Amino acid sequence: MSEAQRWPAAERNKAVILAALRPHLPGRGRLIEVASGTGQHTAHFAEALPQLRFQPTDFDLSHLASIDAWAADLPNVEPAVQLDVTHWPAELEGPFDAIYCANMIHIAPWAAAEALLAGVGRALSEDGVLCLYGPFRIDGTYSESNARFHASLQSRDPAWGIRDLWAIDALAGDAGLERVSLEALPANNHLVVYRRA
Repeated sequence: MSEAQRWPAAERNKAVILAALRPHLPGRGRLIEVASGTGQHTAHFAEALPQLRFQPTDFDLSHLASIDAWAADLPNVEPAVQLDVTHWPAELEGPFDAIYCANMIHIAPWAAAEALLAGVGRALSEDGVLCLYGPFRIDGTYSESNARFHASLQSRDPAWGIRDLWAIDALAGDAGLERVSLEALPANNHLVVYRRA
């Protein structure tokens, strides 16, 4: 896997995220992963969930080869494709039975979150599930470490930052979705799950 990139955080959290995801994912069907990064999550999840067919994506073209390298021996993973959520292409409009996105909306302008939820509204099957993983501000408060992380993000780009969960819920509502689960995970992250309202 000479092309495969490795992020320590993705390696640390992949098993915990999978355990949290399992109860919410369908028994079979198609899953699109938005912002797959290196592909470590894609490969780990696809190996554990052979009944699902995975479509990994990423905005960064340099990640696509890494994703494909991680998934090279997995028959239930499609070749990675570029996805800019602000221009969601027709060929990725599904329907998908599950959509998973980790650690994207805080490292992108708010317009990316708006576009993500709008795209999900079009791409998700009638009984599909959207799963978001990452840090969120809940009930107007951060953990101490997330407050520092938010400040760090804003120093790098004022358009970035940890988002209020109520604002994500509002975007989901506009897309015809409602939050059905919120689970705290290690390192002050959460798994947030939405379904059709």
